Formats: sequence, structure tokens, C-alpha cells
Amino acid sequence: MADQCPVDHTKFQKPAETTNQEAKCPVDHKSMSSSSESSEEAKCPVDPSAYQHFLPPPTKTAEGCESDAINAANNMPNLSQQPSPGQKMKLSVEREISTIPRSGDPNEKIWIYPSEQMFFNAMRRKNWDPKEKDMEVVVPIHNAVNEQAWQKILQWEKRHETTCAQPKLVKFQGKPKDITPKARIRSWFGYKLPFDRHDWVVDRCGEKVTYVIDFYSGKANPNAPGSVSFFLDVRPALSPAGVWDRIKMSFEKGEWL
Repeated sequence: MADQCPVDHTKFQKPAETTNQEAKCPVDHKSMSSSSESSEEAKCPVDPSAYQHFLPPPTKTAEGCESDAINAANNMPNLSQQPSPGQKMKLSVEREISTIPRSGDPNEKIWIYPSEQMFFNAMRRKNWDPKEKDMEVVVPIHNAVNEQAWQKILQWEKRHETTCAQPKLVKFQGKPKDITPKARIRSWFGYKLPFDRHDWVVDRCGEKVTYVIDFYSGKANPNAPGSVSFFLDVRPALSPAGVWDRIKMSFEKGEWL
């Protein structure tokens, strides 16, 4: 799940690669600040000196992250845990267990995040220029953003109680070049465009529901040097049911979603 996926984190103990362990959020959220949508000037969610290495060459086309091509054995698009040719330093092959239930695979009940090595290999595969030393920062950023996205989806799903009790993530797709109508309209009023967009398909007790996620970055917390501020605009995709959910939420929050 990676593409410009953005968090400076404290060290945390990484569990062994198994879904039998208790799923827990792999990020220390005390070191993060999450802001609501505002007209604050957007900043890159990674230290610029590190982030510049993840921009694709000007002649390349940026790709989004998606799950359709994922190998069921490792949740990654056929990427090995072996070092890439020319790799300068050893990277961790341990993977974090997310809090996101997975649908469609009886052998994998919870989504598992890529290791530093897998993330590095994925960026190489997309013709980016990643730096090994940055993986320790970028991978936790990626994990934290996805955890935040899932929690926001659960807020929407609370209004749809089912006998299954627990929605699950079926698949996701990154669409960094597809600007949503809402984000485009906001930009006309001076707001920054999101740095990424994902579409997540959720299994709601057999019903497939799509959520659109716009990823924005904001100003860092001056009281927590090194922390990263970001916010996500998560809402149901445009459909009769999705529009109705947005209308109800807009009345609850006093704003149009």
C-alpha cells in the first residue's frame, strides 16, 4: 500500500510475521498530530531531504498503490524480501500487523504491512529513487496513514450496523493523478490539492462499498519537533447510498461532505 504514502515515529517492537498474534496499531500516535481540514498551507509530510528521493524522474509516470496485483502469500505484488541489486545497506524484513480486517482470503484475516525491504523493492520496481536510510521513516508513515484512514472509514460504517458486526477491507487502489471533484472545487477557493488519493472497497456483510480518500498534509506541530501533521478526507464514493450518507453526515457536522 504505497505511493507517495507518507511520520516520524518512536521505535516500536516489530512482531514476527504471523497473523496469529494480536493485531494492534503499529504506530505510536502520541508522536503524531492529526489536523482537520483547513486552509493551512500544505507541506510535505516527510522531511524534504528524505522525501525528494521518492519523487519519480520527470520522464516517468507516477503509479498508485493497489491491491489487485497482490500475491495472496505475502500481500505484496510478487516482491521478494531479498535485497535489490546495488542496494547499499541491509533493510528489515519484519512486517507489522495492521488493525484492518481483510476480506476474501481465508488464510489472511488481517492485512499485513510491507517490510522495509519490500517497500524499498516496490519503489525500485516503479522506477523511483529510494534511499535505504529513509525506509525506517517512510514505512511507519505509510502504516500510520492507512491506520488513520481505516479509523475514519469505521466512523462512517457505524451508521450501518450489520449482523457481521465488523466491516472488512476487500482491496484498495491508489489514484494519485485522479483529482476528486470535491478536491478540485476546494482548490478554486485557495485550498491545496491532496498529495494522494485512494479508493478503498469495504465488505459490509457481503455488500461492497467504495470509499474515496484524499490525503492532505499540513503544518508540523511546533511543540513536537520532528512530528508530522496530516489529515484525510474520507467519504463514501458517489452513489445513491453514498450521497445519502454524505447528506446525513453533513447535517451532523454542519458541513458539506
